[in-house]
Amino acid sequence: MGLKDKIMGFFKKAGEKMEEAAIPAKNEKPAAEKAEESMDDTPIAQEVSPKAELPPELKALLPGPPPGGKIKFAHYWGAGCGGCDVSLLDINEKILTVNDMADVVFWPIAVDGKTKDVEAMEDGEITVTLFNGAVRNSENEHMLKLLRQKSTILVSYGACAMWGGMPGLANLHNTKEIMDYVYTKTPTMKAFQDTQSEPVFPQTTYQAPEGELHIPVLYDTVRAADDIVDVDYYVPGCPPMQTSIDVLLGALIGHVYHGSDLPPKGTLIGASEKTLCEECPRKKENRRIEKVVEPHEIDVDPDLCLMDQGIICIGPATRAGCGSPCTIAAQPCRGCYGPTGAVSEQGASMLTAVASLFPVLDNDPNIDEDEIMKIMSQIKDPLGYFYQFSLAKSLINRAVKEKGGK
Repeated sequence: MGLKDKIMGFFKKAGEKMEEAAIPAKNEKPAAEKAEESMDDTPIAQEVSPKAELPPELKALLPGPPPGGKIKFAHYWGAGCGGCDVSLLDINEKILTVNDMADVVFWPIAVDGKTKDVEAMEDGEITVTLFNGAVRNSENEHMLKLLRQKSTILVSYGACAMWGGMPGLANLHNTKEIMDYVYTKTPTMKAFQDTQSEPVFPQTTYQAPEGELHIPVLYDTVRAADDIVDVDYYVPGCPPMQTSIDVLLGALIGHVYHGSDLPPKGTLIGASEKTLCEECPRKKENRRIEKVVEPHEIDVDPDLCLMDQGIICIGPATRAGCGSPCTIAAQPCRGCYGPTGAVSEQGASMLTAVASLFPVLDNDPNIDEDEIMKIMSQIKDPLGYFYQFSLAKSLINRAVKEKGGK
């Protein structure tokens, strides 16, 4: 077997565990797909702000209400971990003075608010909404569309909203497979199911004495915010770093208090066109990768590039702007700021970067194939490494399995 066949076999093996039939669940609403088809399929604009710095207005308390009155602000949590909601607190005590600029009209994690209150608003009444999290179920989609309708500015906030994030890894399976595993195969649920005459699964509706209850419909395919609605601005990160948040708030403060123009629509706010490697302070020697290791398996050199030490770091394929906190702390970049403008496929770009560091030298182009396979097999989870945040936005954004030769 040739090297090419072995490499293909390696990735085929990694992909076998994630094969699934690309058939929507019977109860999945097709609205998201219809919306996606009607959207302009142009890529995200790659105009970015310069290197993030703390705006002068955030170095002191805001000077009371803006001349035109307070703006209305909303923040909503889709399919995600909640870290993006909490990230706004990274501006520390200045979060209290933002109240001078904005009335929070909807932010479920922080203030009491009801969906019916948003529905009663005029279209465009909310000045700016930060939407974080992916679109994973019918509630995520409904709230995203509702907030788009009611907001003048909609910001795709964080990696999950921009690229599907880690929830997007659910695209390796379909809803039936996920539900079956969670509710019949996990130890605690299996113990419960063994006591039932037939498997019990959550229902999307239930008639209780108090009235009909509803839970969201879980979709087969995880999508990013701009797959469903038109998005004005993007703030990357998992979660966005304070520098990026500062640039976003600085733009809003300048516009609200001083009448400054907002960035062009489609701007990635608080990011850079450079790669993380260009921003990272570690010394790079471009050593060949002869063994793949995890940080805890070695005594990490505090100054040397992590890739030079055999640690898979996604910095070569990731946009700069975060300040490199992970690599500075001897942890590899996982790619949460997404691809640069020069790259459309973050995972494939990273695969190329790794392959370029295999020990194939000019005077020895015919490295032993078994040695190549040995190195590659040490990458325990290729999809998790290279597509941790961007699978839902990749060229092939979900696992599929051919059926009947079609």
